[in-house]
Amino acid sequence: MKVLDGLELTGYIKERQLKQVRALRQSWRVIPRLAIVRTGDNPVIDIYTRLKRIYGEDILIEVDIYNPSESELLGQIDKLNHDENTHGIIIQLPLSNPSQTVSAVNAVTPEKDVDGLGINSSFTPATAMAIDWLLAGYNIELANKKIAIIGNDRLVGTPLYKMWRKAGLDVSVYDDQTKDLASVVMLADIIVAATGIPGLIKTEMIKNGAVVVDAGTASENDQIIGDIADDVRQRTDLTITPIKGGVGPLTVAALFDNVTTSARKVADQKGQQDI
Repeated sequence: MKVLDGLELTGYIKERQLKQVRALRQSWRVIPRLAIVRTGDNPVIDIYTRLKRIYGEDILIEVDIYNPSESELLGQIDKLNHDENTHGIIIQLPLSNPSQTVSAVNAVTPEKDVDGLGINSSFTPATAMAIDWLLAGYNIELANKKIAIIGNDRLVGTPLYKMWRKAGLDVSVYDDQTKDLASVVMLADIIVAATGIPGLIKTEMIKNGAVVVDAGTASENDQIIGDIADDVRQRTDLTITPIKGGVGPLTVAALFDNVTTSARKVADQKGQQDI
């Protein structure tokens, strides 16, 4: 079994990002800043926000966390949109009131929508970018391969499908309601699972020698678990992400890449004004 270790790749990316952020701070006096907006009290969300804050500290990006009430959510986003010192805004999902999700992500100004979830965002969604980075980092060839994405949500499946279709790849998207899902997945050379349904993808659904990326996240007993059943990881013929340290670390890295890009645009504008 070959392991797609996102943590290993993240180390190289962080070195590059730290150099970029230092240059922004020293040469342009621009301090990159990310705002994380969440609602409610959720232990899994606590984990996500803490990891992002730690990552930001490692590469000298400031991370501010806001937890407004449901009634104050859109007002908080508007304030951050107009704050020139905030370069990126993410809405940490799920919100305590999921019905607010669409209005919240679309309320973030496109130039600061570093998660890429709004309809007019200037950025590629972080998880989709992370999966692309992961496969490229391990020299997984996508051309002339049959690719199956299971899950079509706004975080992973839909943006990844659009990205790869635009690149001319042979990619199809399915979900847990797809008729005879096992048969269509069995045809795929590369499988990306992103439904949030624990254990959905079982070993009998996966062909010999396939590449398997588990991008699903669900919470059970305050633990984050994926879409791939335990028996899949007993096989030796697959190239697969680990239980921990696969897509997740690279998703955070991709997010901060977008924050850095946003801050660099501000620096470029300063440079033009100084000419």
